[in-house]
Amino acid sequence: MTEPQLTDPKPLNLDNHINLEICTGDPDGILAAKEGGADRIELCSGLAEGGLTPSLATIEFATAQIPTNVLIRPRGGDFVYSPAEIAVMERDIEAAVAADASGVVVGALTPDGKVDSEACSRLLAKGAGLDNTFHRAFDVVADPFEALETIISLGFKRILTSGQAATALQGADLIAALRRRAAGRILIMAGAGISPANAVEILRNTGADELHASARKPRKAAMDYSVHTAMGAADADDGSRMATDRDTVAAIRHGIDDFSRLR
Repeated sequence: MTEPQLTDPKPLNLDNHINLEICTGDPDGILAAKEGGADRIELCSGLAEGGLTPSLATIEFATAQIPTNVLIRPRGGDFVYSPAEIAVMERDIEAAVAADASGVVVGALTPDGKVDSEACSRLLAKGAGLDNTFHRAFDVVADPFEALETIISLGFKRILTSGQAATALQGADLIAALRRRAAGRILIMAGAGISPANAVEILRNTGADELHASARKPRKAAMDYSVHTAMGAADADDGSRMATDRDTVAAIRHGIDDFSRLR
């Protein structure tokens, strides 16, 4: 897994604008992302499981508000999918296309940690002509440079990655290496742990073409009364939750714009 020595490419965003994608999954979060200045959203449900395919009604609401790339992931767990799961994912992409999604966010792997080219080709074909992203399944591939080449050959527009680390800041060296290896053939979008405090540092250390953040803050439950019955392992007993925050989105956007003006 040796990175070829290549010169750092020029930014792909020739107007110096760096896109901010916000991962969110509910109507209020969609509006918060829009009002905070996001360029687009990655729409998903089940953020506690790393994101799952959202409902059709939520897709329709989102696409009426802001450019929306829809996550297509039928379940939590790994990214090795059965034929039945791939068939469901194809149908989900068809529904997202019909609901005016800007793009889809997909990824599939083989049991030995390689990109599943056959599955990905089928999924991309259903969203032909749309924006598309290979999601953080990339962060568990066996060889990221081999996977990069496969993903480019398949025709993806971008890869979302934390650099195979818990956060993009921790994985900054690999993200930078991937961008050098990509040499302008695909966008490298850094994601995981992006905040107003570190967005500029991550851009400076990685050269990432785009940033991806959830921009969430704790939100108290709206109910004054609760019997404190847990609804799932990840749920707070008091009904509080993490929710996309408009001011956090705006703060990340402001940092990105300042960085863009100075570079």
